[in-house]
Amino acid sequence: MQNEINIIIVEDDPAVLDSLVTFFGLHQSVQVLKTFGSTEDFSGWLKDEIKTEFILLLDIQLPGKSGVEALPEIKILKPDLDVIILTTFEETDMIFKALSAGACSYVSKRSSLDKIIEAVEVVADGGSYMSPAIARKIADFYAPKKLHQLTKRQLDIVNGIVNGRSYKMIASDLFISLDTVRSHIKNIYNTLEINSKAELIRKSYDKEL
Repeated sequence: MQNEINIIIVEDDPAVLDSLVTFFGLHQSVQVLKTFGSTEDFSGWLKDEIKTEFILLLDIQLPGKSGVEALPEIKILKPDLDVIILTTFEETDMIFKALSAGACSYVSKRSSLDKIIEAVEVVADGGSYMSPAIARKIADFYAPKKLHQLTKRQLDIVNGIVNGRSYKMIASDLFISLDTVRSHIKNIYNTLEINSKAELIRKSYDKEL
């Protein structure tokens, strides 16, 4: 790993920024080159400083363009730039938007300062860093989806509905009463957490049963 890591911080919260700058100032291995309060100010500076080597710590919620919105433009100006998202947002869709836009790491602001500098060091060494909670969300997203457990009788009823059979016809096919069919359907909806026949048919086609 290089002896000195240059970083730039884009953060509009004065308290967070001061905490980061003060903390990094205690470590000889890290130098804060500049700080910016908006992506517009940073991009304006970057256009004239594209040869400077550094790691970018980028907040998402900023005045003007958000960090994620500005990332594609930033990566055009400096394609090889390593960007660490440092934010309070931990929603799965935001994580993937940031990574798809060019961020190499995603760190929660709830992380300790020691973990944040660890993320900087990992990225400087050519790696990628995710806060444990973020990594878990990514793992859960790619994990096999849990299938809802329906009974054989309930699956028979679902098949009847998917095949266009009426409740009365399903009752006749399965030699049960119409009220029993309706009771099963109510339980099926509760198990699948749905409210309509259309949702039931979609789940069947998507093999989510």
